[in-house]
Amino acid sequence: MSGTGATTKSASPLRRAAAVVGVGHTDWTADWRRVRAGERPADSYGYGAIAFREALADAGLARDDIDGLIVGPTTAYERMSEVLGIEPRWGDQADAVLSVVQAVAAVEAGLAETIALVYGNDQRSAKIQYGGPQAMGGDAFLSYVYHAPWGLTSQGALYALTFRAYCEERGFDPLDLGQVAVAQRAWSSMNPNAVMRKRITLDDYRQAQYICEPLRLYDYCMINDGGVALIITTAERAARLAKPAIYIEAVGRRDLNRGATSLEPRLTDFYLPAQQDCARQVYDMAGFGPEDMDLFQVYDSFSVHVPLALEGYGYCQVGDAGRFLREDGIGPGGKLPTNTSGGHLSETYMQGWAHQIECVRQLRGDCGERQVADCRHAHYTSDVAGKAVSIIYSR
Repeated sequence: MSGTGATTKSASPLRRAAAVVGVGHTDWTADWRRVRAGERPADSYGYGAIAFREALADAGLARDDIDGLIVGPTTAYERMSEVLGIEPRWGDQADAVLSVVQAVAAVEAGLAETIALVYGNDQRSAKIQYGGPQAMGGDAFLSYVYHAPWGLTSQGALYALTFRAYCEERGFDPLDLGQVAVAQRAWSSMNPNAVMRKRITLDDYRQAQYICEPLRLYDYCMINDGGVALIITTAERAARLAKPAIYIEAVGRRDLNRGATSLEPRLTDFYLPAQQDCARQVYDMAGFGPEDMDLFQVYDSFSVHVPLALEGYGYCQVGDAGRFLREDGIGPGGKLPTNTSGGHLSETYMQGWAHQIECVRQLRGDCGERQVADCRHAHYTSDVAGKAVSIIYSR
């Protein structure tokens, strides 16, 4: 390990102040088939509403119990409140990982007691573009527009540049990236909710076409419709509910904004300074480090994120991710179970939201064939757009 662990528990008021008590999602596989057949099952609000209904049922709560709402960036907070038929006294809009951080802070501050986190996205049926002149609405989405004068609007191209530089800097063999795709497909083959369940081999990976060299087909996430919802409440109320409470043990965030619009943090540091600082925050708050984690979940819009996170969060030494993937392993039977649902590459692309559900279900012991034995602590991290954010969940 890289020495980023901690042994002294933090006095942070956010530690275990809140817990996840309900999770829900839409039927990703059925909607995948329907959209491919030319149907449009729902819009983003409809997907969010279905997931919200499932999460409420999972928690054993009623709509009137919800007094806070955070929605994903694909929908408007006010409109989602109307669609769900709730009247929250506090709310916001945030991405998957920051929504959890904000919910914990709001609960601790007394702004709300029970908060629904709701995400819906009709990205495939609506034919959302993630590259080209109209990527995510063109001028309305700045992270693409910054690079439009050079024609570089594809996120795949951006991460291909990052990965090429990373391989040169750290001595990473590009073929070792296949270990990520193969491992995650092995996990998804045991997940009835996963869209992509057919196992692949390293030969399959190596024979797959380049999309933007050195990234191949299996290095890219899917694009599919769906919704996800979580219910977060105070630790006190969670203890009174029927389902086992899954506590938010620690949260952390570190941004790299200097040079961010020119990709400098990605291309020169590969998020490492942000990851290491974020790691110190969450390990100090939790009182334990990477050696104590039973599960690692990594935002994986591209497989590249995984080796960067393994090094940045102290699961292996900097420059050792290739060996770790080959010898220690992240798939079933490996040393560090990672993206055990299949992640964005194979389960569903819910922009980090489904990873939270997997953390909760693994800690509850609800994952059947893919269940990680005696899962006590789960670490989720999101490293995108120059910022690193982490959450540690514990039972």
